[in-house]
Amino acid sequence: MGAALDRNTIERAYARWAPVYDLVFGAVFERGRVAAIEAVESHVGSAGGRILEVGVGTGISLLSYNRHNRLVGVDICAPMLQRAKERVAEHGLTNVEALAVMDAQHLAVPDASFDVVVAQYVITAVPDPEATLDEFVRVLKPGGEIILVNHLGAESGLRRAFEQGFSPVARKLGWSPEFPWARLANWAERDGMSLIERRPMPPLGHFSLIRFAKHRS
Repeated sequence: MGAALDRNTIERAYARWAPVYDLVFGAVFERGRVAAIEAVESHVGSAGGRILEVGVGTGISLLSYNRHNRLVGVDICAPMLQRAKERVAEHGLTNVEALAVMDAQHLAVPDASFDVVVAQYVITAVPDPEATLDEFVRVLKPGGEIILVNHLGAESGLRRAFEQGFSPVARKLGWSPEFPWARLANWAERDGMSLIERRPMPPLGHFSLIRFAKHRS
């Protein structure tokens, strides 16, 4: 496992990506975004719920949620978040309650205040994934879900070798390509949480939709 990412590297990397993020990654990540939002809607139903999107970035997902949902978006990168604010204003997204610069590991929101926490392409781009997931649990209501979409490192073969070799470059770009499923599986064994879905996503299963449920008691 490579050295941990640090906050300054992540902030600098995504500040550089901000002007072109949608153009470069919009289509690549679209299937994952759609799957994550479908999972949200399946959980909260037609009445909607209160959703926290961590790593909201440029706000590219915000348009796709049912307007009955109340949305809060946070991101560590101010330039990315500025583009999200512009998108909210342009499209009149009155169901977006707030957009704020915030560290995923230290969320300035009350305990048990969201029905769903969504983090797309985030867990491999934070310094301490397990502590970040613990923070998601804290702000999640009993019976709520954590919904992740993320690249997971290959367990063997040529892709694993490539990911390990590419890792030093990827870290400068703000993410960790060799992140193993085992870390999430081990974390999910904690009391009060259950894994309810792990589904490979196109293209070629390089990304996965992962859902965890917080027990009601």
